[in-house]
Amino acid sequence: MARVYAISDPTNTGDPAYVAGLREAVEAAIDYGIANLETSQPESPPPVPEVLLAQARRAARTGVSLDTVLRRYCGGYALLGDFSFKVAREANLQDRPELQRLLAAQAARLDRLLAEISEEYLREVSVPARSPERNRAERVRRLLDGELLGSTELGYELAAWHIGAVAEGAGAEAALRKIAALADRRLLLVRAGGQTLWTWFGGLRRIESQAVMERARGAWPAGVRVAFGEPGKGTSGWRLTHRQAVAAMGALRHSDEDLVHYREVAVLSSALRDDVLCRSLEQLYLEPLAAERDGAVLRETLRAYFAAQRQASGASAALGVTRQTVNNRLRSSEKLLGVPLGVCGIELEVALRLQAFSKRHGE
Repeated sequence: MARVYAISDPTNTGDPAYVAGLREAVEAAIDYGIANLETSQPESPPPVPEVLLAQARRAARTGVSLDTVLRRYCGGYALLGDFSFKVAREANLQDRPELQRLLAAQAARLDRLLAEISEEYLREVSVPARSPERNRAERVRRLLDGELLGSTELGYELAAWHIGAVAEGAGAEAALRKIAALADRRLLLVRAGGQTLWTWFGGLRRIESQAVMERARGAWPAGVRVAFGEPGKGTSGWRLTHRQAVAAMGALRHSDEDLVHYREVAVLSSALRDDVLCRSLEQLYLEPLAAERDGAVLRETLRAYFAAQRQASGASAALGVTRQTVNNRLRSSEKLLGVPLGVCGIELEVALRLQAFSKRHGE
């Protein structure tokens, strides 16, 4: 999965169905590769799994390039080849002709797999647009990818100020239209897939995402989620605020909230997409606290301290203990971590919030 994300971050599509399908496709591709290694009839490999063909079609509909799709398969092939050679070397079989024949057969099967995936992708791309809504969605994706398009093609002024949003759930479209009316904003809305909507609120004057979010609180239906980007101007700002909204939605899916804007979760949203960072924060800041008998108390105190804007008095009021008790716990935490909170505060706060997210979702 790290190799898949390194080629192109799938969460940038803003389509949760595509991201979930990609993980399923990776698992199926691994099983398929192993089945090819085990087959006793190299000239008759097993058929390409339907889940891989379905993901190719989904990639085409979502706007993921064929180049990205094929590079992911090539990356997986390289990893499987490295693994096969490592096993052969450990068994002192790396110079056997059987290994060379096996690797050659794998290369031929990869060519066949890439041909079928490409054919399925191009077949889906060739399907004519079925509605004006799909036409608009295609134009939006092309513009997000850097293609130059005029505002008239979208019916939306790209030179204005924008706030992007990503919403999920039934009833989201009506709520978004109501928010646009309340905020006196022009609305650009496209369906990214399933019940996921990409939205931009545009206007000649700048408005903060917090202000739009406050209007949304009174109009937002229960069980529907929306993540806002920050204000951006012009086409570049239009793209950036969308990417911010997509990233914020990634963090929102790990929370119990329905609304968020990017500034609130900027660091968290990036950390959640970086497995190395998540594991490192856990190792550096959570494991030393967990080793202490009162580690749970220390973590609770630290969370209250950060929630109170690093004010010991605010933390003591929230916890119902004295300020001196809070200070003693903070000093104990610093001793365990081996670094002052003033130096590691940001990293520690992110680590604690990531831990809370993981527990909430049973990860």
